[in-house]
This record gives sequence, C-alpha cells and structure tokens, in this order.
Amino acid sequence: MSQDATATPHQPTRWRLPSRGRPLPTATYRLQLRSGFGFAEVAELADYLAALGVSHAYLSPVLQAVPGSSHGYDVIDHSRLSEELGGAQAYDGMAGRLDSLGLGVVVDVVPNHMAVPTPASLNVVLWSVLRDGPESLYADWFDVDWAAQQSALLLPVLGQRIGDCLDAGEISVDRDGPEPVVRYHEHVFPVRSGTADLPLPQLLDEQFYRLAYWRVGDEELNYRRFFDVDTLAAVRVENPAVFAESHALLLALLNEGKLDGLRVDHPDGLADPRTYLERLAGATRGSWVVVEKILQDDEVLPEDWDCAGTTGYDALRRVGGLFVDPAGAAPLRALHEWLTGLPDDLAAVEEDAKRLVATTSLSAEVSRLVELAAAVCADDLRLRDHTRAGVRTALEELIVALPVYRAYVVPGEQPPPASVELLEGAAAVARERAPERAAEVDLVLALALGRLGRDRRRDEFVVRFQQTCGPVMAKGVEDTAFYRWAPLAALNEVGGDPAGFGLSPEDFHRGCERQAAGWPGTMTTLSTHDTKRSEDVRARLAVLSEVPEAWAEAVSRWHQLSASLRPERGGPDGVTENLLWQTLVGAWPIGAERLAPYLTKAMREARLVTSWQQPDEEVEKVAAGFATAVLEHPGLVSSLEELVASIALPAAVNTLGQKLVQLGMPGVPDVYQGSELHDLSLVDPDNRRAVDYERRRELLAALDDGAPVGDLETTDGLNRAKLLVTSRLLRLRRDRPHWFGPDSGYRALALDGDRAGHGVAFARGEVVLLATRLPVGLARAGGWGDACLHLPDGDRTELLTNRPVQGGTVRVADLLASLPVAVLVPRSHVQEG
Repeated sequence: MSQDATATPHQPTRWRLPSRGRPLPTATYRLQLRSGFGFAEVAELADYLAALGVSHAYLSPVLQAVPGSSHGYDVIDHSRLSEELGGAQAYDGMAGRLDSLGLGVVVDVVPNHMAVPTPASLNVVLWSVLRDGPESLYADWFDVDWAAQQSALLLPVLGQRIGDCLDAGEISVDRDGPEPVVRYHEHVFPVRSGTADLPLPQLLDEQFYRLAYWRVGDEELNYRRFFDVDTLAAVRVENPAVFAESHALLLALLNEGKLDGLRVDHPDGLADPRTYLERLAGATRGSWVVVEKILQDDEVLPEDWDCAGTTGYDALRRVGGLFVDPAGAAPLRALHEWLTGLPDDLAAVEEDAKRLVATTSLSAEVSRLVELAAAVCADDLRLRDHTRAGVRTALEELIVALPVYRAYVVPGEQPPPASVELLEGAAAVARERAPERAAEVDLVLALALGRLGRDRRRDEFVVRFQQTCGPVMAKGVEDTAFYRWAPLAALNEVGGDPAGFGLSPEDFHRGCERQAAGWPGTMTTLSTHDTKRSEDVRARLAVLSEVPEAWAEAVSRWHQLSASLRPERGGPDGVTENLLWQTLVGAWPIGAERLAPYLTKAMREARLVTSWQQPDEEVEKVAAGFATAVLEHPGLVSSLEELVASIALPAAVNTLGQKLVQLGMPGVPDVYQGSELHDLSLVDPDNRRAVDYERRRELLAALDDGAPVGDLETTDGLNRAKLLVTSRLLRLRRDRPHWFGPDSGYRALALDGDRAGHGVAFARGEVVLLATRLPVGLARAGGWGDACLHLPDGDRTELLTNRPVQGGTVRVADLLASLPVAVLVPRSHVQEG
C-alpha cells in the first residue's frame, strides 16, 4: 500500500472528473455512523437507498475513533476499521450488500488530525510520542514545537493548577502494570524510560509532556490542533510516510472495489492542500474526491486542486438565496438592531469576533507565529528593531482582516496573483486599524508572501500563517459572529453571508453555468452534519423575508408577553432572544428538551454572556428557564402557532423548490440522512438524531403505488411531497445519467409575463425543471397570471403528477396546478419506464 500512496502524481482528467474506470456518483446519501448504527445497519438500508435512487452511501469517518465517539472525526488508529461500527467483517458485508444492489460507498477521510484520547494509550502513535519524545518513531506525525516547552508536549488536561492537583493527591504513578504510568483521574500517560523511580514532582518534570491546567492551552499550547480543540492534535500528513500510513487502509478498500470516493475534511488545515490532493489522486488512481472547502462570496476553488470540487456549501448558499426576498432586508435588519442592540454592520461584528478568537482561544497559534517572526528578525540585523508586541499586533490585525480562509502561498513558488491581492488588501486594512504598527504589518506581509528569502523558519511561517487564518475565520465568523448577528437566521450558514439578502434567478443561472463548465463533478447539498439548521428550517425562515412587517409585529408582541417570564436578572440577552424567536418559528413544534440545549450552545458560541472556555452556568440556566416558560405560556404558544400556520404553505413551496433546484442543478447532489422528508433539525447534536427509516420505506412504497400527496400545509402532505420530489429526481438522475452528467451542460430558461420573477427554470439534457420562488409575493399578485414557459417541441410528461404536456409555450399556472414544482421529461422516458 505504501507504494500506491507514493505513486506517480495523477494527471487531472478532463473537468477534474474521475479517471476511466472510476465511478462518478449520480447522487449520494449521507449517513452519520455511531455505536448502534454501524456497517450492519447501513447494509440493512441498502434496499431503501436503492429504491430512493441514490448511487452511493456516503459515510461519516469509518476508521477507529475514540470509544463512544458520536461523529468519528476523533480517529485514534488509521490501520483499523471502527470496531464499534462493526469492524472489517461488517464493513465487507455492507459493501457487498450495497454492491449487489448497484450501490457504492463514499467515505469521509480526516487527514488533518488525530484524537488525544483518554487514556492516551488508546492512540498508539501518540503514546509513543509522549513516552519517547523527539526520538519516537512517530515524532514526525505531530506538529510539535518541542523547544517551546523545554522538549515537552503541553497537555492541558488538569482541572486546576498542577500544584493544587499535587497537593490534593490527584496525580499518581502506577507501577503495577506492564509499564509504569502516570494517572490523573481517568487520564493515563506513559512514563519516560529511566524516570519511574523519581519522586513524583521530579518525575513529572522529566517527561516528554507537561501536564497543565486546561486554561493554559489557549495561551501556551505547543502542538497544532484542529481549530481550538485541544483533544484533536494536527497530523503532518504532508510527510509522505505519514500520508502512506494514515491512508493505507482506505486506499486498500479503494483498490479492492469496496470504496469509490472520498470526502476530504477541512483541506485548509493542511500544510499544502494542492500537493496533498495530487498525492491522493495518484494513490486513488483518480477516484472521485471532493473537499470540505468553504468559499466566500465570489471566491473560487483553486484550479490546481486535483479534485472534483467542494462538498457543496457554495451551492447551498446560492440555492438558499433564490428563496429570500431582498425587499425584506431593511425591515428585518432594523428589527434586529432594535432587539439586539448590535450595529447594523455585520463586518464590524465579524471583525470583533475574529479579534476575540485570535487573542483568546487561538492565542497560542498566534504566539507560535510571533516566535517564528521574532527568530527571523533576530537573524537579520536590519529587522531586529521589530518587537514581539509589534509583530503580535500586526499579525492579529492581518489575520482578522483576511476575508477568506486562507491564501495559497507555497514556499519557493511565486504566489498566485489572487493570493497576493488578498493579502495586500488585508494588509492595507491592518495598517488603517493599527497605523502605529504599519512597519510590522509590512514585515508580516512580506513573511506571509515568502518575500524575505527561504530557510526553515521563513518557510514554516508561510505555511503556519495560512494554517492559522482558517481556524480564526471558522471560529470567529461561523462559530461566533453568525451566532451574534442574525436578522434572518436562514442566511447564517456555513459559507453563508447573513448580510446578502436574496439572489436573482439570473445570478443563480450564471453560477450554475460556471459550475457546469468548470466543476461538473462537485457535490451539492442543502443539509449536512455541520449546518447550523436544516434545509427545511431555513426554508420556513426564508418566508420571513417576504413578511417582515408581520414578523416584526409578532416579535414585538412576544417580547411584551414574555416580560413577566423574565427573572430578576432580566435574561436572556437580546442576541439570545432574537435566536430564540427565530428558532421557535423555524423548528416548530419543538420542546424544551431540544430548545434549551440549542440555546446553551448558541450562547456559548456567541461568547457575549457565556462561552465554552468560561461558561456562566447561571446565565445559561436563566435562558433555559425563560425558553421553557415561553413554551408553557398559552398566549405565546397560541400566537406562535398562528404565525407558523400562516406561513405553512409558502414554507412548503420553498422546501420543495429548493430541493428540486438542488437535485437538478450541475453537480452530484447529496441528501443528508432523513431529509428526504420534512425535517426541522437544528445544529448538531440535534441533526444527528436517529432517523425513522421504517416510516420512510412505507411512505415511498405508498407513493410508488400511486398514493396522493395531499395537502402541503399538513406535515403528512409535505412529507409525501418532498419524498416524491426527492425520489423521482434521484431515480431520474440514476436512470438518465447523460441528462445530468458532465456533458449535459446547463441551459437557463426564461419565463415570460409580469410574474416571471417568481419562477426559476432550467434544462439539463432532455429534462426541464421549474420551481416557484417568493410565493407570498406571488399570492399577493393574484397568482401566475399570464406567465408562461417556452418548452422545446415534442410531447412531454410532468413526472411528479404524470400529466401530459405539449411542447411549445405553456402557461406556468397550468404546469404548477397541483404542485409548486415541475419536472418535465420526454414522454418516451415514461413509456420506457
């Protein structure tokens, strides 16, 4: 396997599609594996997935993770398939069952990090490094600055300062096992050879690790980690030997035909994403690979990345934007400002949040960059007058000002013009914000662009700077600012733009045309395991952009009605209250058992009144109590239900419209587990709840037997309608892949008439898709009126209702008489089917 892992670099194929003999999925179905829902359970779902119409089961990480892991990203052993998921035998059985029904497997690969588990012995690689330090056979696996802690890896696991732990007798040495170990509650660590008989304080001082109070980690951590998670240590996958060993099992499954493609987790955390993807493409012989890359606004995926595209957050943003009314922006933002007290300026909120992250939870990462820069300055007489304090300020300001996850600068190469423009633009902003540190900003910019020559430290700075920008962006924007500033929470999504209200059909079409031409094998999605709220919650909240006055009136009324429910401390704060009202409407019906944990997580992410690092349990208890009291207030609940009922139909229109668009647009669509029915989940762990597949089997069988959809304003009716749209389009993609494949292109279709702006239509191959948008405005205008769509000549069938349609000019009102969406196929397709 090591030979495969270091094979001759794969040459990107046309349009970055899989090589000959390697499949391109027609659609995937994401499954979150966990104890109790592993490989055997996936095998049992194989017939349902085949009936639904997908081509591949898309699995969360399958390698051995920390026991009890709920997600699998905390890998501890790359050489084994997870025993909790069933192990190798169960995986083989699953792959065989899927294959027997014409289905393949796509797996989530985690190249960035491994778990620092409890006990540490669970991770053999880490255990070796902790025991043997820089002399370990695995020392090159982890990105450790040994000099920073006197040749010790900092482990911030103690509940109090180490002196207090020693005084309390909480740390001990156990010499009874096969090798002596250090114990601290459930934590177990190795003992360096030759130190087992030393007195405890001296023994601890002689180890290749330093046990420390957990708060020390954010300031002095000397190993790179995943974002700000101390228990996930970054892996140096840029080392060919580490790549080979950490990917060997997955590559073996690919070569044995038990795996067809990979989803790469967080490529921005890698030292060199381009080289990693080149190596991966060569090792997989050109298999389908997509990357979890977050693109901002008009940012594009680097053309030299050897992959099929992203995991679809860019598509999610574009599809969602179609169903948001830009006219609602001003009133919703005014309401938000009144309720929260925050300025009507997302950029200012993001700046504050990123600076907070850079100076607190990710301070250790910035400090490591400061030390590298200081070392460079110390070696060059001309640079020695730059102080650490000045460099730190400049670094913080430059990182805060960078508007994307990373630039793409490789040591020894000329930086791409786009990267130079980004960094120079950020430097200009940094100089404005810290004019007294302009010289240091120039220094940091030159280092980040590799303009000061090359040596080990300078090259390391180039790489590490980019690896720091991504975590600050992710934690500062998506996990802090997006929980603070939310006039319309439907827009506060991974890769989203809460200030960008609405996307015109014309702009949507242009984006799809670019995608069809450049990245036709990319993934598209509406819900993932990382989305802040499900696609159907967002669909319902999008309606608020069409009724901002009614929404403002409702919020004002609920604010007054709830005044008596507030405790003496007056909580919750306005930011939390804003999210509470939108969450209640978006996810209704919801109980306190789901709502209270969500609010706690949201408040900690926002970092205004509590945080993960410094939780204020009293503040959190007040907010949870308030939410529970709201749910028990008859007047509030009655008003809430009245509003939800009033927007039920337009919300259903949005749900079906965005699903049809996502499944029909260029790319490989993914369906998140359970979302083939109407699903009102919130952020994890809420979106990882068990899915009732028996119910889905029954509904799909009933639809196949001709059961009617029913009333879209009811839960059952909407469930049937969404399952109908999902299954018919997935099957169509499977049965007619040439209509949706890389050669099918994308043709925008214009609607005529005064109400044309309320529809979006396009053609893929021989199929025409039509969806309704902004349904409240359409209803106010009296319906479709004389709006029409020009179809190609020839007899057609509307696939969802099985109605015949003649080619040529057709009234939209006739096409959408039964459902707010339509799928038009040549009649011969139905006859052949």
